[in-house]
Amino acid sequence: MSEIKRDVRNPLLFECAWEVANKVGGIYTVIKTKVPVTVSEYGDRYTLIGPLSYKTAPMEVEAQEPKDPHLAATLDSMRAAGVKILYGRWLIEGAPNVLLFDTGSQYSRLDEWKGDLWNLAGIPTPPNDHETNETIVFGYIVAWFLGEYVARQLDKAVIAHFHEWQAGLAIPLCRKRHIDVTTVFTTHATLLGRYLCAGSVDFYNNLQYFDVDHEAGKRGIYHRYCIERSSAHCADVFTTVSHITAYESEHLLKRKPDGVLPNGLNVVKFQAMHEFQNLHSTAKAKINDFIRGHFYGHYDFDLDNTLYMFTAGRYEYRNKGVDMFIESLARLNFRLKKSGSKVTVIAFIIMPAATHSYTIDALKGQAVTKQLHDTVTEIQNRIGARLFEHAMSSNGEHGTLPTPDDLLSDEDKVLLKRRIFALKRNMLPPVTTHNMADDANDPILNQIRRVQLFNHSSDRVKIIFHPDFLNSNNPILGLDYEEFVRGCHLGVFPSYYEPWGYTPAECTVMGIPSATTNLSGFGCFIQDLIERPQDEGIYIVDRRSQSVEDSVNQLTDYMFSFTQKTRRQRINQRNRVERLSPLLDWKNLGIEYSKARQLALRRAYPDAFYGPGGEAEEEDLDFGMERMTLPISVPASPRWRMSGIATPGDIGTLTEEMQALGTSDYRGFNWPSSQDDEDEGYPFPLVMKVRSRANSVMSGASTPGGGRSKSLSEGDLRKADAALSNVNEAQSATNGVNGVNGH
Repeated sequence: MSEIKRDVRNPLLFECAWEVANKVGGIYTVIKTKVPVTVSEYGDRYTLIGPLSYKTAPMEVEAQEPKDPHLAATLDSMRAAGVKILYGRWLIEGAPNVLLFDTGSQYSRLDEWKGDLWNLAGIPTPPNDHETNETIVFGYIVAWFLGEYVARQLDKAVIAHFHEWQAGLAIPLCRKRHIDVTTVFTTHATLLGRYLCAGSVDFYNNLQYFDVDHEAGKRGIYHRYCIERSSAHCADVFTTVSHITAYESEHLLKRKPDGVLPNGLNVVKFQAMHEFQNLHSTAKAKINDFIRGHFYGHYDFDLDNTLYMFTAGRYEYRNKGVDMFIESLARLNFRLKKSGSKVTVIAFIIMPAATHSYTIDALKGQAVTKQLHDTVTEIQNRIGARLFEHAMSSNGEHGTLPTPDDLLSDEDKVLLKRRIFALKRNMLPPVTTHNMADDANDPILNQIRRVQLFNHSSDRVKIIFHPDFLNSNNPILGLDYEEFVRGCHLGVFPSYYEPWGYTPAECTVMGIPSATTNLSGFGCFIQDLIERPQDEGIYIVDRRSQSVEDSVNQLTDYMFSFTQKTRRQRINQRNRVERLSPLLDWKNLGIEYSKARQLALRRAYPDAFYGPGGEAEEEDLDFGMERMTLPISVPASPRWRMSGIATPGDIGTLTEEMQALGTSDYRGFNWPSSQDDEDEGYPFPLVMKVRSRANSVMSGASTPGGGRSKSLSEGDLRKADAALSNVNEAQSATNGVNGVNGH
C-alpha cells in the first residue's frame, strides 16, 4: 500500500493544556490571550483540548455538534466506550473549538494505564498522587483520541501542541504508537527548577552539576519529572518561553530547546490610546485616598511629592525577589534621608498569604478619614449657603465681605474639632493591612523587622504589605489589580526564578515603568531587543554575573535615580514605556508559534518540503497573520538591536542546533549588524531528525487508541541500515560507483 500523503499546507491544529477553560495559573492567560491570533490563522481547523471541569466549563463553553464528520465519528466511538466528552465553542474572544474530556469517567482504567506506562517508558507512579493520576488518565485519553482521529482523517497533516507536563504525557504515547501526528511541547517552567530555586541553592551557577534524578527523588517528584522529561524528548519540536528557561531545560531535562516562544498579551485590552496618562491620574487619586486613611495621625508628607512602587505575584519569597526588594528599600531609605530629599516612597507588596481578617487599625483609618471627609463636605455646603445669602443681602450697593466668624458657626467648629481629635494615634501606621495567620514566622514581615522599616515619620520609604488579591470590593484598598497598577509609578520585580514574568509585561502595556532582572524571561526578551532598556523605562538588574550585594546596590541605584526625576520626566518616561507595547502583542509573538509548528511539519514530513538532494522544493509557508508594526511617526528611539525586526525568533531562534543558546552565552541570537548580509532563505535545518522507530515495547496493545499503525519490524530496520551503509560506501568511493542492491 502506498504511503498516505497528508496536506501540509492546511494542517489541523490541536492545542492541549490543563488550563483550557480551567483557570489555575498563568498558562490560562497565555492560552486565552493567544486564541484570537491562532483562530485568525487556522479558523475552524484549530481545536483546544483540556480536562472537563464541571465547575467552570458550563459557564465557559457553549456545547455544539462537530462539523467535521471524522471528528464526530471519533467522539461517538469514545463515548460508546464510556468517555464523557464536552465539545463546543469556548466563550472568549475568537470563539475557538474546544474539546473537554472528563478524566473521572475513565478512572477504572487507571491501574491498567499505569502498568502500560511502566512497561512503555519505565515511569513509576505512586498510588496517592492525585495530580499525577489525573495527568495519566488525561494523557491516555488524548492519545486515544488522536489515534482514533488520524486513522479516520487521512487528508490533512495534524499538529498537536502540548503545554506543560500535565498535558504532555500523550506525546510519548503518540510516539510509541506511531500515531501520524507531529508534536510540539512547550514548557513554561521546569518542575525541578522551581523546587530547586525555592530552596537556598545557587541555582544558575551550579545548573550543570545537579544530579537531576537524585534531586527529583529527594523532593518526591521523580515520577512527575520523568513525565516532563519524556514529553520533552519525544516531541518533534521542544520549545520554552524564554532563553533563561531554555538554558535551564537543557541541563535539567537534557534536551536543548529548538526555539523560544515568548508569552504575549492582548494589547488592545489594555490599550487606552492617549488616555493612559489620564487613567494613571485617576487611579493615583484613589490610592491617595487609601494612603490618607492608612497614615492618619502620621500624615505629614506631601502626596504631590510621593511615589508609589510595588511588587506583586505569588508568595514565593526568594523566587520573586521580595528579599532583594525589601533590602533595596532599606538602602534607598538611607540614601534619601542622607541626601535630604523631600520625596516620599511608599512601597506596596501585594502577595496573597494566610490571613485571619483585616486589622482593626486599617479599617479604623479608612473609617475616620471618611468621617472627616463627610464632615468637611457638609461644612463646605453650609459655608457656601451662608456666603450666598450674605452676598445676596448686600443688594449690590453697601456690600461687605463676610468674616470667617460669619461663615463658620460655633457648631461647625465643634464638629470639626471632634473629627480632628479622632485622628489622634498613639502607634505607628501598620506595615500590614491584615492579621497574619503566622505573623512571627512570616519571612516578609521578619525581613521588614530586620531592616526596621516601621513607617516612622523620619522614614522617607514606607512599606505596606497587602497579603491578599486586589479587587474593587475590598473595604480598604478598593481597586482592581489593573487599576492599581495604572495608579503606581514603578513596578519592581527583582525575581531570581521567573520563566517569563507577566507582571512587568503588564506594566509595560499599561505605560508604567518597571524593574526586572536578567534571570526573568521578560528581562532577557527586552534586553535582546533594546540597546538601553533603562532609557525606555525598563530597568534590568543583573542577577547573573555579579554578586547579590552588587545586584542589591544596582536595584537601589535604579530606584534612587527614579526618585530624582521631575514630574515632566516621569510623564515622558511613561510615554516611552507604553510605546513598547506592540512588542508584546500576540500579533507579533504569535508568529513564533507559527514557526514552531512549521518546523514540526518539516521534521515530520520532510518529503513535502525538501527534494532528494536536500534543497527546498517549495516556497515557505505564509503565516497568514497580520503583523503589528510601529507607526512611521514613532521616533528613532528606542534603538532596536536588529534591523527592522521585532521578535528575537525572526532571524533564527528555531534552528536545529540553537547555537546561540550555548551555556556560555545565553542572551539569544547574535544579531547581524546593518552591514552584514542576512541569510536569504528561511533558516530551517536541512538535516531532519529521524522520527522514532519501533522499539521492544508496543504501547496500546491492550489500551484504546493504539495498535492502528503498522510498525517496522527489526528485519525492516536491518535492511534499511544495510542500504544506507551501501549508499555511504558508494558516495565515498573514489573509483566509479559501486552497485547498490535494492531491497
